[in-house]
Amino acid sequence: MRLEYVQTLRKMGTLRLFIWLVVLAVPGVVTSGSPVSGQLSALEREVVREVNLARSDPQQYAALLEQWKAFYKGQRIERPGKPTILTEEGVGAVDEVIDYLRSIRARQTLAPSIGMSRGAKDHANEMGPAGALGHRGLRGSWPTERINRYGRWREAVGENIYYGEGDAREIVMWLIIDDGIPGRDHRRTTFNPLFHVIGVGCGAHATYGTMCVLTFAGAYKEAH
Repeated sequence: MRLEYVQTLRKMGTLRLFIWLVVLAVPGVVTSGSPVSGQLSALEREVVREVNLARSDPQQYAALLEQWKAFYKGQRIERPGKPTILTEEGVGAVDEVIDYLRSIRARQTLAPSIGMSRGAKDHANEMGPAGALGHRGLRGSWPTERINRYGRWREAVGENIYYGEGDAREIVMWLIIDDGIPGRDHRRTTFNPLFHVIGVGCGAHATYGTMCVLTFAGAYKEAH
């Protein structure tokens, strides 16, 4: 058995990102996910699609990021009609992720899970109105506890949280660019080949506008 965890925090303009990653090796687990399109919000469905686009076609995603580079002016990102964002690394972080995407093989797409999405939504609904940050809930819950409220995870589990304005593409781009994070932990979680199931829960955040919680698992058995 192997148990690992990493937690990081950074601030970039109006954007904050977190990661919590736990890997637990359990042989012989079968992935279980369910169609949940009718039970997720439009943004949540789009985040699932965007993660799966990046995983299944990294070459195409590299091309999208090439277009994103046009908004960089030194350390700043300037887009018409949107607030300027000050980055730590500038366009170099984008060049790095483009090289990464062009070097990897396609990953399996992730099956959306009802239970994992409900657990993710619970965290967004609890933390958002209070303007709170972090993987630990206001009542002391951790990602594995929230996921297990509605089923049981197996093999591997992880969580990324995004705070800030933006559509699904921007959310996923920020997570995989991982500006200012030396270990590129959000990127490693997003492309981790051990993960086969995803849950997404988004909601309003009192400080940053929007909070999106992305949970990942190697396998998940829904409670129903």
